[in-house]
Amino acid sequence: MRNSSHKAGLTDFLAQQSAQTTKKLFSPNFIRWLKALLLPAVLLILCEFLVRNGDIEAYLLPAPSSLWQSFWDLAQADLLQHIYISTWRVLVGFALGSGLALIFAIWVGLSKEVEAYLEPTFSALKSIPSLAWIPLLLLWLGIDESSKITLIAIGAFFPTYTNTVAAIHNVDRKLIEVGKVYRLNALQRVISIVLPAASSGILTGLRNSLSLSWMFMIAAELIAATQGIGYLLSDGRETSRPDIVIIAIILLALLGKISDRLMKQLENYLLRWRDTIHKQT
Repeated sequence: MRNSSHKAGLTDFLAQQSAQTTKKLFSPNFIRWLKALLLPAVLLILCEFLVRNGDIEAYLLPAPSSLWQSFWDLAQADLLQHIYISTWRVLVGFALGSGLALIFAIWVGLSKEVEAYLEPTFSALKSIPSLAWIPLLLLWLGIDESSKITLIAIGAFFPTYTNTVAAIHNVDRKLIEVGKVYRLNALQRVISIVLPAASSGILTGLRNSLSLSWMFMIAAELIAATQGIGYLLSDGRETSRPDIVIIAIILLALLGKISDRLMKQLENYLLRWRDTIHKQT
């Protein structure tokens, strides 16, 4: 009897553990990851097959399996230094550009008089392509770090500025009236009412600015750089190596995704008070 009950208890325990493992394996997060990885996996397998079958020449597009050796060779050399330099440029340029954008956007969004002076100029500057700034920046600032960071800051400025101004303009006027009823001064109304009400649009602008910062970083490093991921794309010795170029592109995609994910986590934390449709699904 004791052995039978012991076996029954062991069987129940194993069944419970198996059920928990199955539940974890098919959890919504796991299924979401599978869906996200499905398309890249299919493309990698298709590319591998076409190159191995001779339908695509390896000098035009190397097989994905051959990239590991190239990546390892770069990692043994100075790949981490390239990643560090590019990430540092992006973060500094993003901080400067988006920081200035927030200051000007709040100023413009709260004052029609200031908007009349600044908005037409900013709208015109926003339409200038990024590459058009490079000759002037090289002329004014040279080829050192200042020109690259300035170009990245320009790219980070306008998404934050545009989204913040629009978000402030869309704040419900009744909320401002409530602040006046409670005798809040102008600064208190901005901090306690306007910015929280506009926070969703502001954070969306910051995410867009961060993404554009990576794009402008490549534009800066393609012109005049001796280090960075963009340098791997532009160096004359490497452009004859499609494997190096593809590895640089993959690194950009991964770094951009990681930074966007971190910004999304920050956005979810700061806006955790919202009851949106996304939380219900």
